[in-house]
Amino acid sequence: LLLMELGSSSIGPSFKAANPPVRISKNTNLTLRRGSQRFSFRVSSVSYKEFADSALEETRKRVVLEPSPLQERYSSMTGLDGKTQLQMLAFKSPKIRLLRSMAIENETMQVFDFAGFMEPEYDTPIFCANFFTSANTNIVVLDLNPLQQLTDQTDYQDKYYKNIMSIYHKYDEMFPWGGKLTAESIKFFSPLVMWTRFSSSQEKHKALFSAFLEYYQAWLEMTIQVKEEIEPSQVRANREAQHKYLTWRAQKDPGHGLLRKLFGEEKAKELLRDFLFNGVNELGTKTFIDYFPEYQTEDGTVSDKRSIIGKSFETRPWDSNGLFIG
Repeated sequence: LLLMELGSSSIGPSFKAANPPVRISKNTNLTLRRGSQRFSFRVSSVSYKEFADSALEETRKRVVLEPSPLQERYSSMTGLDGKTQLQMLAFKSPKIRLLRSMAIENETMQVFDFAGFMEPEYDTPIFCANFFTSANTNIVVLDLNPLQQLTDQTDYQDKYYKNIMSIYHKYDEMFPWGGKLTAESIKFFSPLVMWTRFSSSQEKHKALFSAFLEYYQAWLEMTIQVKEEIEPSQVRANREAQHKYLTWRAQKDPGHGLLRKLFGEEKAKELLRDFLFNGVNELGTKTFIDYFPEYQTEDGTVSDKRSIIGKSFETRPWDSNGLFIG
């Protein structure tokens, strides 16, 4: 739900996408009027369920997946309005701590949140896909979120991103930078990030499906190639880095408001901490204030502000080679 913020391994060949799941039915009127150029594209024309199905199908070709214990507890839910449907999937493998999907759908919107988190013995980035579709707009965040901050050039960046920047450049013209991102949140993104907004069209959704699978295939290849870390200090560092990420997302994820509106505050918090960002209670004991003391208010609580620094990036802060230019 990160998308709701409106404010050296050699990776294998690119994955060839299957037919994109953009369905055009007789009841789905795609109209383009001359002059006004008004475009009508029904929300139901897009099936994010098939994004998840395609990713899982590809995973099972390479990895032995089994249901996560979370699957028994979280599978489906109906919103307070009696109409909104939430579907959840959760899997694991010997290397992947959690591979999970959440899809929310009602008459006016669809939300898709798909993520993959590794066991602490591996420093592979976190797969992150957050898509929002309504009648008027689409908001997309697609990235391999780094465990190490990449605002400075690092060995980690060379290891995981140097050889796959071409994937981003394949789609950068169709999906340009989507606007402001805070200085705090940019720390959790990589130079590969696709952060964009666009009006619905069959062409755009086909391209998004293709991009999603190419990004996912690159991540999946990383998980297969990565070697287990045996140095205890590095395992601890990986665990803390993932816990810091989860702590930030569980506290500051902009999708909290949407979940609260649809399912109530208690259930929203549970979904954030126990499902979407599972591990925040298990991988460490540090609090949000421990990691981000600048957010502490005078009474010791966490500030509601999105940004304390007050800086945001209106344009893409990396150059074409992935170097951070601010």
